[in-house]
Amino acid sequence: MAVPLMQAVRVGRYVVKQHLLGRKRYPLVLMLEPLFRCNLACAGCGKIDYPAQILNQRLSLQECLDADAEADAPVIAIAGGEPLLHKEMPEIVKGLTARKKYVYLCTNGLLLEKKLDDYEPNPFFSWDIHLDGDKAMHDSSVCQEGVYERAVSAIRAAKERGFRVSINCTLFDGAQPERVARFFDEVMALGVDGVMTAPGYAYERAPDQEHFLNRQKTKQLFRDIFRLGKGKKWRFTQSPLFLNFLAGNENYHCTPWGKPLRTVFGWQRPCYLLGEGYAKTFKELMDDTAWEQYGTGAYEKCADCMVHSGYESTAVMDAVKRPWHIAKVALFGPETEKPMVPEISLENQRPAEYKYEAQVAEQVTLLESRKPARGPRVRVHKTEDKPVEIADAAD
Repeated sequence: MAVPLMQAVRVGRYVVKQHLLGRKRYPLVLMLEPLFRCNLACAGCGKIDYPAQILNQRLSLQECLDADAEADAPVIAIAGGEPLLHKEMPEIVKGLTARKKYVYLCTNGLLLEKKLDDYEPNPFFSWDIHLDGDKAMHDSSVCQEGVYERAVSAIRAAKERGFRVSINCTLFDGAQPERVARFFDEVMALGVDGVMTAPGYAYERAPDQEHFLNRQKTKQLFRDIFRLGKGKKWRFTQSPLFLNFLAGNENYHCTPWGKPLRTVFGWQRPCYLLGEGYAKTFKELMDDTAWEQYGTGAYEKCADCMVHSGYESTAVMDAVKRPWHIAKVALFGPETEKPMVPEISLENQRPAEYKYEAQVAEQVTLLESRKPARGPRVRVHKTEDKPVEIADAAD
């Protein structure tokens, strides 16, 4: 089983409790993004296209712990940027797992072997390493040769130390089902505990806008992959119903509040993938966001999205409502032969609004306003006996 039994039980119990309490919206996974800076510049990523003033910002240990206290979700995914560039990351992980939260630390793996000594195996902790296919596929995706081999080496090292390790595999237009199926065979042989997979999302600032899948291509790709996987023991860290959705068998609508995101800007509206503004508190995010304006069929930017950050929560909630249905899909796998469910109509979706430049300008202005007034500068001049400090007027 890719997800530990106790984690599945606790998450299921949490969802049932929310239903009994009558909560309409609640988080399943807290997405923590404590920095945007990364040591890669992937063609399909829009997370690093910020001025240096913003890339230099970090969420502190206390801010990360406070975000957990606000959202109080059972699972936490720490992403970025590259989280292992954050000097306080070992303390952040230790603080969250001490609260018995299931923590997935997402990394490209380049720094993992160097940083392994800073972490300890823990039933509440898992590495989540990005591998977007085999060596050629992955190195092309991250725009740098040799990254795949270093990531695989890191996976082996982490497994030897006794860590849980999963991979995060994002697929783009042009992915070949047979090749992806062989890759899933290879990572299972490598000993990873599970695979998280999804189609890429078209970040509006991503350098490559030509290779994102539309919904029809996504469904056909995953249906073909799962057909090749029949009878194989591929382990996925996702709900079987989400995988069934990827194969075109569930007519789900997005649940963007299921995976709220906390960044250096605040709580991102409406979801991890789409930044349309920020709330200062989690409560403000949940209460004051116009959720009905987002999702496939409601907003142009969401038209082709089938990503786990929006639909995994929908699948988990459906599993609680229809336990017999998830049992059937878990036993037999996603349907690959019957007709797909009808697609959501896009007739009434509102046009996309592009707010990125204004948001960046606003954040830079906020950063400038928070800078402390500069005091006198101190120049040190050496004499024969000892240094002499000379105070200058502030600029």
